[in-house]
Amino acid sequence: MEIHTWKLERYQLRVGETDLERENRDRERAIREKHQLACGDVEGKLNVLFNRVRSIQKKSGDFDLLLCVGNFFGSTEEAESEWEDYKTGVKKAPMQTYVLGANNQETAKHFSEVDGCELAENITYLGRKGVFTGASGLQIAYLSGTEAQNEPAPSYCFTSKDVTTLMSSLTANSKFKGVDILLTSEWPKGVWQYGNNPDDVDTKSCGSGSIAHLASTLKPRYHFAALEGIHYERLPYRNHVVLQENAQHVSRFISLANISNTSKKKYLYAFNVVPINSMDPTELVKQPQDVTENPYRKMFKDSQKTKLGEESAVQFFFELNKPEGRKRRSDGGGTFTQSKQHRKPPQPTGPCWFCLASPEVEKHLVISIGTHCYIALAKGSLTPDHVLILPIGHYQSVVELPSEAIEEVEKYKLALKKYYKSKGKRFVMFERNYKSQHLQLQVVPVPVQCCVTDDIKEAFIVQAEEQQMELLEIPEHSDLKQIIQPGSAYFYVELENGDKLFHRIKKQFPLQFGREVLASEAILNIPDKANWRECKYSREDEEAFAKACRETFQPFDFSLLD
Repeated sequence: MEIHTWKLERYQLRVGETDLERENRDRERAIREKHQLACGDVEGKLNVLFNRVRSIQKKSGDFDLLLCVGNFFGSTEEAESEWEDYKTGVKKAPMQTYVLGANNQETAKHFSEVDGCELAENITYLGRKGVFTGASGLQIAYLSGTEAQNEPAPSYCFTSKDVTTLMSSLTANSKFKGVDILLTSEWPKGVWQYGNNPDDVDTKSCGSGSIAHLASTLKPRYHFAALEGIHYERLPYRNHVVLQENAQHVSRFISLANISNTSKKKYLYAFNVVPINSMDPTELVKQPQDVTENPYRKMFKDSQKTKLGEESAVQFFFELNKPEGRKRRSDGGGTFTQSKQHRKPPQPTGPCWFCLASPEVEKHLVISIGTHCYIALAKGSLTPDHVLILPIGHYQSVVELPSEAIEEVEKYKLALKKYYKSKGKRFVMFERNYKSQHLQLQVVPVPVQCCVTDDIKEAFIVQAEEQQMELLEIPEHSDLKQIIQPGSAYFYVELENGDKLFHRIKKQFPLQFGREVLASEAILNIPDKANWRECKYSREDEEAFAKACRETFQPFDFSLLD
C-alpha cells in the first residue's frame, strides 16, 4: 500500500535556517502530525480489514485513527456473523475506528442513534452529520448516507437541510479556514472537472450536488468518499481565485475501492496531516505543481437564478460575488461564432508560461482578467502598450476555443480598439499557431500618423510574397473555424477595419514574421525590435508599463463594470 505524504517542498530549507532550527521544527512537526488511515467500502468484511490494518501497523508503526467511508456493514449471513464477534467483544478492532452511517435499508438497523454512538470496542459511529475535533485540534467533518431523492427522506439519506446545518455550524466562525478532513460516502458531483477523469464511472449520473456544495464551502484538505467501487485520486485543486483572493490551502479528493474488489484496487489510504490551525500559514497555502482550478465553481454559477445564463465547463477564476455586469453579452457583434459547447480544456504537457494558473506566469504583466480570458503586457513588447489576449485555460489556438471564450475575445478586441483609438492609434492583431503551445493573440497599436490601415495590409502581403508565402484574405463574415481544422498550423492577421489575412503553414514559417512586418520601416520603423528577445526590459520597466496600461485601460475594461 502506498503511503501518501505532503509534497517535498514542505521540507525544503528555509533561507538562513540553521541545522538546529530545522531539527527543532521537524521535531515539533512530528509531535503535531497525525497519521491516519482511510478505508473504502468494508461491506462487513471486518476480519479482512483489521488483519490488513495489523499488517500495516507492523511495517509502518501505529496510526491514530481509521476512518471508514461507504458501506461499513454487509447484509450477508457471513457479514452478520463476523460483526457479532466484534459486537460481543470476542474480537477487537486493532485501533480506534470511526465509521459513517448506512447507505441502504438493509444495514440501517445498525445505526439507531442519530447523533452517533459506540458500536463496539474501538468502533464508533460518528453520526448523521457533524464535526469531530481531536485532542490535537484535527477537525473532521462528516455526512452519512446518500442524498435523498424524495420526501420524507429515508433514515439512511441526508437532505439539503442537513448540509446547510453542517455548513452553518462551521462557517459561523469568522476565523474559519477549512477543515482538515471531510468524510462522505457519496461523491461530490463534478469533482473531476478541470482535473483527471476517473475510469469506469458514469460521470453523468455520479455524485451529489449537495456534497459538492459542502466540499466547496468547507474546503477540506482531504475529502474521502466511496460507493463507486474504484480508487480515484483527483489532482489537488485550489480554494481561491488567482489574483483576486488571498492564497488558500489546496484540497485533495480521494475515492477508495471496496475491500472485496478482485482487481486489487486500493481500498486503504495512509496519510499524514498537521491540524490546519497548527500549521505555519506560508506552508499551509503552498501550491503543488499539479494544482488545478476548483471543480465546483461552474456548478454554483449554473444554479444561480440570474441572467448570467448557462456557463461552460471551461469556467476559471470566477468570483462568486462578482457583479452580474461582467456577464453582459458583447455588443460588438463578434465575427467568431459557434454553438455552445461543454468541454474541459486540455492540460499542458509541461510548464506553460501563459496558463494563468501556472506558477510560470509573470503576473506583474497582467492588465485585465475576464471570466475566460485575460490581457497581459507582451514580453519584449514592441511598444509600451503592446498586449496579448490569452485564454485563462490551456488552449492552443482560436480554432480550439469554446464559444464562451470566443465571445470574451471579441469583447476584449472591441475594448482594445476603443482604447487605442482614444490614444490616436490603430488596432492590429495577429496569431501564429505554429511552435507554440498556448494561444497568444498579439495586439499591437500603430499610431495613426504612421500609416493607414490599407498600408498595414499591404505591408503584410508584400513581405509574405518576399518570403514566398501566400496571405489569403478571409471573407468578411467567415471565421477560422470554417477554414481550418483544430491542430493545423496557421498565421492570421486582423486589422482595425475588420480585414483578415490568413496563411496555412505547411512546412517552415519565420517565427517573428508578425513582429517583423509591424517593426518594419513601412509601419513602426523599429526594425531592431523585430525579435522579442532583443527587446528586454527590466522588471521595473515592465511593472511601470503594465501599471500605466492597466490604469489607462480601466475606462474600457468591461470586466470592471457593475
